Amino acid sequence: MKFDELNEDNYMMFAIKHYENPQAITQEDFYDDMKRFKYVKRLLRRYKKTGVLKTHLLLNHFISIYNVFGDGATPLLFYKIDPDLWSAMKSFIIYLGRLPDYPKGEIHDIQVDIECFRELKLI
Repeated sequence: MKFDELNEDNYMMFAIKHYENPQAITQEDFYDDMKRFKYVKRLLRRYKKTGVLKTHLLLNHFISIYNVFGDGATPLLFYKIDPDLWSAMKSFIIYLGRLPDYPKGEIHDIQVDIECFRELKLI
């Protein structure tokens, strides 16, 4: 299966293809790891709405996502997270050194959330 662009029909197959968690035994474990995208989205939305950034909690979720989805995590994050939250999310991705090197147009054109990046540098 080709994954030129993630969409509703293929994102789950893409996630399964990139999923590597030796501790996962059941399908439920996979879905629990997929829920982390929802948690990240919720925390970023809360940050955008209230200005309160749960830096350590978000970092834990990002690290967990990258640990089990590897290089597939970045495309999945940009697919699952709303575009209005990409700026803050990109700050975390850059902080973790996971921004892809290849020119992907949209990803590299997104501005980094300066306040978010400032908080990350304090860690």
